[in-house]
Amino acid sequence: MKIIGITGGVGCGKSELLSFIEANYPCVILRADDVAKELEEPGMPCYEEVVRILGGDEALLQEDGRISYPEMAKRIFLDESLREKINAVLHPAVRIYVEEEIASAKEEEVPYFFLEAALLIEAKYLDLLDELWVVSCPEEIRRERLKASRGYSDEKITGIMERQLSDEEFLRHADFVIDNSGDLIASTAQIAEKLSEE
Repeated sequence: MKIIGITGGVGCGKSELLSFIEANYPCVILRADDVAKELEEPGMPCYEEVVRILGGDEALLQEDGRISYPEMAKRIFLDESLREKINAVLHPAVRIYVEEEIASAKEEEVPYFFLEAALLIEAKYLDLLDELWVVSCPEEIRRERLKASRGYSDEKITGIMERQLSDEEFLRHADFVIDNSGDLIASTAQIAEKLSEE
């Protein structure tokens, strides 16, 4: 089984490309953000500690006890130290979950295991990977996509981009770069050619 990490800056189009891979290749795809959200659900390992860090008041929790992500985002935006505290809880738990999923996929002899995360490099996942794929796209295109698909303001986009690695840093770690500045056909052709070589 080949373990491939997929990363890249916000708005570069990772999700769309992963959907193509999922539909066309025998693989397991694990998105680290989805894992983190699952671990923050009531009854899951990180829930109580994340709620405690964020203050645990009524405004934070929805009626069903789940964390309100808009409220969580607002608090983290206002106090950057909260992000660091939450990451210190989530990152080790996500790592354990990922390692268990990789072990399970190996037992099932799945040919490819794709791990997607914006913080793949920063969270030190490189030691788990056989290859790191970086999805690359010019900043102006990424900004246009984020405004169109998520309705983000310029200020919000700039704030997110400033917290992420530079394009140069992403590319420095890459084993394979997908140029996603064109249309989906051009991008998926690069993936098809790469996987045909495996």
